[in-house]
Amino acid sequence: MQQINIFWFRRDLRLEDNIGLYHAMNSGLPVLPVFIFDRNILSQLDQKSDRRVDYFHQALEYLNEELKPFGGGLKTFFDSPLEAFMQLAKNYSIHTVFYNRDYEPYAIQRDLEVTDFLKTAGIKVLSFKDQVIFEPGEILKQDQTPYTVYTPFSKRWKEALQPQHINAVKIKHGTCVKPDTNIHTLRALGFEQTDIIFEVPAINVNTLKEYEDTRNFPAKDATSHLGIALRFGTISIRKCVTAALKHSGVWLNELIWREFFMQILLHYPAVVQHSFKAKYDLIKWRNNEREFDKWCKGETGYLMVDAGMRELNATGFMHNRVRMVVASFLAKHLLIDWRWGEAYFAGLLLDYELASNNGNWQWAAGTGCDAAPYFRIFNPTEQQKKFDPDFKYISKWIGDIDTHLLKYQPIVIHEEARKRALEIYKEALK
Repeated sequence: MQQINIFWFRRDLRLEDNIGLYHAMNSGLPVLPVFIFDRNILSQLDQKSDRRVDYFHQALEYLNEELKPFGGGLKTFFDSPLEAFMQLAKNYSIHTVFYNRDYEPYAIQRDLEVTDFLKTAGIKVLSFKDQVIFEPGEILKQDQTPYTVYTPFSKRWKEALQPQHINAVKIKHGTCVKPDTNIHTLRALGFEQTDIIFEVPAINVNTLKEYEDTRNFPAKDATSHLGIALRFGTISIRKCVTAALKHSGVWLNELIWREFFMQILLHYPAVVQHSFKAKYDLIKWRNNEREFDKWCKGETGYLMVDAGMRELNATGFMHNRVRMVVASFLAKHLLIDWRWGEAYFAGLLLDYELASNNGNWQWAAGTGCDAAPYFRIFNPTEQQKKFDPDFKYISKWIGDIDTHLLKYQPIVIHEEARKRALEIYKEALK
């Protein structure tokens, strides 16, 4: 049986500038590219019409076509990763398995389990840094402890950046093994086609040049829309940082926030279930289920909140400025546990990433590292006046404003809710 190497695709669904794949293709042996539809993850998704599954399924079909000039294509499994590799080890003579590292708690555990099995089976394992510029642990304070405040982390990140960190790799040669089966269909996975259409991600230079001035205005639709591409690795982080360095320091800061939250999650995994600042776990949340339901449906009587939630429900996307407003409203105006909101976002956001979702929700609730202070409470009406003064964004998502306000009276009065939040937070922080 001919020896082969395997490249395991995960959150890096592209040929362009893929570090691990580059090394696999240059290894001197034929490469079998593998993707595992992980039952452990897919079984947790509620909706059979999940746009994210459809997105990465389409990305895999595109990837499969891109691999054909190298003589092969993708071999897919619908199983647990460990079971999939047990089958591979049985059916192929494998020299080395290549993959790019991931930093979420489940991924770390999964990779340890698979690596232990492979090494026991006498198979070599090589992993690479690909989805970040700096891995958690590369940017540390002088005393070698992790940063818990963004600004000094960002400063150190920029100081450490060298040209080699953003050099792209290009696959010029190598041979792929032809898989013995076709890619699993969406139906075979238990999912349905949605309205999402995968396109090869592109960076809009004009958007970046105007990013600082336009990014806070949801009606302008002036954000990169690359969140889902970064989430599934259909675009390279090095490509994004290169463009940001050239055209937008503000967008570069957003990309650094992503890595900041990743290293927080790795160094402080308790944040998944607990407030980063432990004393904030003492907050007596009201957790009114009727009010939470109104928030979810966009029926709070606050225009920007309702528009944002309706955008999320309809599209799986929400403008970042609006995300801050709706998250602050849930945690502070309604005094509903930020974890409820975080879980709701996790079920719908196209660009859902555990580290960023958790970090941003804790930021909005005031419970996280480097968070907005608890006494900073967005006034949703003032936010609308400032960032959607012509009601263009709001009208798009809620239709006729007068009809909406007649139908949905504000579920709380801002000043009363603000006062209540300050009292509840102060009580917990005594």
